Amino acid sequence: MARLAHSIRWPLLALLAVCSLALARDLDQDEALTLRRDGVILPLEQLLQAALGRYPGARLLEAELEEDDDVYVYEVELLTTEGVVREIKLDAASGTLLKDEEDD
Repeated sequence: MARLAHSIRWPLLALLAVCSLALARDLDQDEALTLRRDGVILPLEQLLQAALGRYPGARLLEAELEEDDDVYVYEVELLTTEGVVREIKLDAASGTLLKDEEDD
């Protein structure tokens, strides 16, 4: 039994390492500021206007910058006037809408 556990340990560790690399990474405000200053991403205010423009009267609940495979994405959560939480993802470099769906 111990031999079996030892033989599957390395493949499991390798799989875990690969899976953790595939997840998006949240960036902190200093990283976001540097990316903005270097012209890599658009101003958050500009992207928030685009997100809020989709749902007039909505309130911002959360906005965070993520990096996934060298692509920067703003994930924005809004509370609409109907009381529905929307999750909107915008490409932080171009402003392109990537996703707009009701949040679970």
